[in-house]
Amino acid sequence: MRNKKIVLITASAFLATGLTACSDGKSVSDAASAGSLPTVTIALSNQANQSYLPLILADRMGFFKKQGLNVKIDNLQGTPQVSNALLAGQVQGMIGFFDHNLDLQAKGKDTQAVVQLLQAPGMVEMTRTNEPELKSPADLENKTVGVTSLGSASSNIGSYLAVHNNIPLSKTHLVAVAAGATFVAAFQHNRIDAGVTTEPTISTMLAKHLGTIVADMRTAAGTKAALGGPYPGTALTVQTSWANSHKETVQKMVNGIYTALQWIVSHSAAQITAEVPADFYSGSGKAQYTQALANEMGMYNPTGQMPTDAPQTVLRVLTAIDPAIKGHKIDLSKTYTDEYVQHAAQEAASS
Repeated sequence: MRNKKIVLITASAFLATGLTACSDGKSVSDAASAGSLPTVTIALSNQANQSYLPLILADRMGFFKKQGLNVKIDNLQGTPQVSNALLAGQVQGMIGFFDHNLDLQAKGKDTQAVVQLLQAPGMVEMTRTNEPELKSPADLENKTVGVTSLGSASSNIGSYLAVHNNIPLSKTHLVAVAAGATFVAAFQHNRIDAGVTTEPTISTMLAKHLGTIVADMRTAAGTKAALGGPYPGTALTVQTSWANSHKETVQKMVNGIYTALQWIVSHSAAQITAEVPADFYSGSGKAQYTQALANEMGMYNPTGQMPTDAPQTVLRVLTAIDPAIKGHKIDLSKTYTDEYVQHAAQEAASS
């Protein structure tokens, strides 16, 4: 279906590691056409979000099938539904912010991030342009701030930006406005004073002159300035018990996403957009979608590994805003592993 062929690991390496060998001697593509590949389901919400592109491209460009794996993407309504589906065993993986792993551990659930898609949140906080006195997060005391959904990563970021700027949580008013058209409408109708969102909603807001960026977390440097340290964004998370009994499958999932990350950081925003479903940019337009992607290319994580000191920053942020975390002992070493992505990188280097 795609005319671009990118090979992460040589066929001999596949056979040596036992990742894709077919017992009847058929090639991976033959097995795929026969429908004989094992299938896993990965859940997310708002799949058109550019934060999820490594997963979308790994699927569309055949990187998972080259690993001997079929992946079904389940686009659910919101973050709670995604987490619930993972914990119920309805899906094998979820794409969401790394910080969910800490929250889940505090609630007695064992999950781990196995590949980090983003090294930055890819978010901004914006204020309404018709409220020019709102020039920074410190100006948002007793103001209404829109987020994707309550309990989401954007909600966590919105709360911490307030606390980090000496605004008590009791004087922070978050409301769920989703993303895209509903976020834009909330600004147009003055229902919110500010909001935390992602691309391509950011670029739509700027093009319509509805919002002004007051905190930019689309790069690692901007994130450190806004939050006081590195804060990784989306990751592939699995239940730890499932990973321990399905290591080969997890490795295939990570290999596919690692290949996509390597492809993304070596191609232009226009080349990447050419591989994206057209309905992903039907609202904003292809040119604006491409520009939005160019504006946040720095959020993608070329190594897939956890950035240094990032888990500690996430713990600091959540301890300040999340009652489920505060007072609980969190074992950060159990919330993520670089084992699989390091193996993927080693195989790529030897191919």
